[in-house]
Amino acid sequence: MMSGALLASIFVYFLFSASSTWGLSTEWINHGGDLRNSRNAPNEILISTRSVSALKKKWRFNAGLDITATPAISNGVIYFPCWNGNLYAITAKDGLLVWEQNLTQLLNIKTTGYINKVNVTVARATPSIAGDLLIVGLFGPAVIFAVKRDSGHLVWKTKLDIHSRGVITMSGTAYKDGFYIGVSSKEESLPIEQCCTFIGSFAKVQVSTGEILWQTYMLPDNEGKLGNYSGVAVWGSSPSIDPKRNSAYIATGNLYTAPPMIRKCQAEQNRKTKPDSPDPCIVSGNHLNSILSLDLDTGKIKWATQLGGYDAWFIACKNLSTPNCPPGPNPDADFGEAPMFLSVNIDGKLKDIVVAGQKTGSVWALNCDDGSIVWETVAGPGGPGGGGNFGMATDGQRVYTNIVNNKHLNFTLIPDGVTLGGGWVGMDASTGKVLWSTADPVNGTDYGPVTVANGVLFVGSVNEAGPVYALNALTGRILWQAFTNATVYGGFSVLDGCAYVGSGYSVNSGSGKNFTRGDSLHAYCIPGTVNSSEP
Repeated sequence: MMSGALLASIFVYFLFSASSTWGLSTEWINHGGDLRNSRNAPNEILISTRSVSALKKKWRFNAGLDITATPAISNGVIYFPCWNGNLYAITAKDGLLVWEQNLTQLLNIKTTGYINKVNVTVARATPSIAGDLLIVGLFGPAVIFAVKRDSGHLVWKTKLDIHSRGVITMSGTAYKDGFYIGVSSKEESLPIEQCCTFIGSFAKVQVSTGEILWQTYMLPDNEGKLGNYSGVAVWGSSPSIDPKRNSAYIATGNLYTAPPMIRKCQAEQNRKTKPDSPDPCIVSGNHLNSILSLDLDTGKIKWATQLGGYDAWFIACKNLSTPNCPPGPNPDADFGEAPMFLSVNIDGKLKDIVVAGQKTGSVWALNCDDGSIVWETVAGPGGPGGGGNFGMATDGQRVYTNIVNNKHLNFTLIPDGVTLGGGWVGMDASTGKVLWSTADPVNGTDYGPVTVANGVLFVGSVNEAGPVYALNALTGRILWQAFTNATVYGGFSVLDGCAYVGSGYSVNSGSGKNFTRGDSLHAYCIPGTVNSSEP
């Protein structure tokens, strides 16, 4: 039998070896981090609940303007876009520039002109690792493109939607020879007489060439005409891939407009004391506010589960009394994120489920086989910003979400307390039971996605000081904090003892939001690891 001293020596040897070589886990491939969209660093051993309080800032890379995308990482290089219109590759070890590309010059595509405070061509989503390529979507027009990861040289570009207000907000997922990504839009901001004709879609393109292999639309065709169905954007975060079922899982947004027959149907339902069930105003082919399973080879919808009922919303019709607006309700109950794919133990049996948070504050778990509801939990108050938005995380035992609470409603915490700000929630993955909820200590609204790594949950706040926190994923207790000096709207990626996050969101934020300008990507590392110069 080995002695305790010998075991300790062996542990120290392997810990040192792991901390001095890349390869422990070499990639964070997209917004979701992996094929399951889990935002989990499953092989992380250097960061833990015991060590996280020792995190120190290793380096800061100044890009010059806001950074809101979760950084992608592969083979020691970090990739991210900036709101200045550039795409960057820098070293994970020391934050040194490998290459940068100006997107306007690279793609010869001019800015759309409709993004608030943005006068250059930009990407906002996490770049996706696809072999030796990096695939990125533009925040208008709805173009995706691929560059060589080692040089940033353009390989191909493909337009996924010709609509003038089409944008890409999803960070796609590469699997085998296919790249899977959704299309969303900024059409909701148009005046009533111009809105709306955009229809959300989900596409597969060839990784090597950018050729569109299939594209599935979330609504019946409107022939580009006003007064019909429009909306149902596919926003984010990254589609999860299920190799066993040959499926991709996504979630969708609300309608913008509906045809006269549906508007009439909803007006009739609104006059009833007890509306009909099932909802007669949700017809076949209308996949608003839904979680869907699509075949990877054909794009055929295997199942679609609509969650929340009729919801036609755009900015000019926030007030339902405005003439010529669709009838309510209009809760703006999008799914701003794709579902996570995970396996859980339910009644002694392993079951595959998908889990996604909705802007209503609800979190849903569905059966991967048929889309039936396994559980639903109200994690916190909803609102036009959320509820949950743009990124849950899971370690397989628990699921975690942000709660934005931009309406500053009473948010009842577990086990006790109330806040008017945002916060973060941990739930049992098998049952949806809320295990804990933690308030943002500075009462900020918490738009950023969460990230889990070896029992630690990384989160950020939009507060002007740019606070970031590490929580005990089991209890929600705050173990560490730092300040980036600008709003944190994006999320962390974690790899080999370091946690990386961007700061700043002064652009594209609209009126009435006190988000602050930033300029940097920050690396927080455990001292003594390969990614840290600390002794």
